[in-house]
Amino acid sequence: MAKVVRIGVFGVGHLGKIHVRLLKEISGYDIIGFYDPDDKNAQKAETELGIKRFDSAKKLIECCDAIDIVSPTTTHFQIAKDAIKKGKHIFIEKPLASTVKEAHELVELVDEARVKAMVGHVERFNPAILSLNKKNIKPMFIEVHRLAEFNPRGTDVSVVLDLMIHDLDIILSLVKANIKRVSASGVAILSKSPDIANARIEFDNGCVANVTASRISVKSMRKMRIFQPGAYISMDFLKKKSDLFRIEDEMPSANGETNHFEIDLPDNSKKYITYETVEKKDVNAIQMELELFHKSITQNKPVPVTMLDGYNAMHLAQNILDKINAQLVAPKATK
Repeated sequence: MAKVVRIGVFGVGHLGKIHVRLLKEISGYDIIGFYDPDDKNAQKAETELGIKRFDSAKKLIECCDAIDIVSPTTTHFQIAKDAIKKGKHIFIEKPLASTVKEAHELVELVDEARVKAMVGHVERFNPAILSLNKKNIKPMFIEVHRLAEFNPRGTDVSVVLDLMIHDLDIILSLVKANIKRVSASGVAILSKSPDIANARIEFDNGCVANVTASRISVKSMRKMRIFQPGAYISMDFLKKKSDLFRIEDEMPSANGETNHFEIDLPDNSKKYITYETVEKKDVNAIQMELELFHKSITQNKPVPVTMLDGYNAMHLAQNILDKINAQLVAPKATK
């Protein structure tokens, strides 16, 4: 039987309710209650979810072994800080905090307190990514499009921190090199912060990532394309699958798992392209990350997405936002 972790949930909005329902299903969690300062939303959640509402964040922290922070980004820092100082384990939804400075302080606090702390970068658990775990991924060029229809929920931050940060986190986990240069542009259309943005990220090893995010699209798209010597990988996060193309010097043997075709080169030689759809059994990504958080606490295992991962994604996101803001305020050239 799994060791019981007493957990409290902060924020019962759309995503918070999903977390509560999943925590109820996961063996080893005992939901102590939730805290949400919005009376109307909290009263409705208390009835719908059947768990206790706490009238004080500090009271809920005191009663728990761990907390799950699914509240607005602006509240992340203080809740996490109070919990860490009380020696509580924390799961915190992305983005980690409102500012890079806050995120950095949380990283330091976790290191000092030696508690388990995990950031909810949910796309790390998308089957499209999980299916590539045993593949040799060495990106040299990455093209990303993450497009969504407009939804007022999430507009408390820019599209960079709301949507693009998913892909920034994945890119940083795949490219094993330091960032050399960042350029970016963006524009606010329906909200006060950028609703569409594009960034070009150059790494010391020569890899380049071109990332586009929009929350004003007429249809959704979440695709990442990776090019590397001898291979091309196409990931579709909506369809939860990946396609893998490889260039071979010789005709591949038929194994029933891949398709192939040949191409003629200018020097009259031939190359062979093998094609494979890499699929993994569908999983509930949020449930998976919460289960792994439980194991990190009860079995003293490393968390799969660390606070430093969350900080690095935020630091890059802020760099991109700084470039966008500089472009927006730059004086117009005179004729």
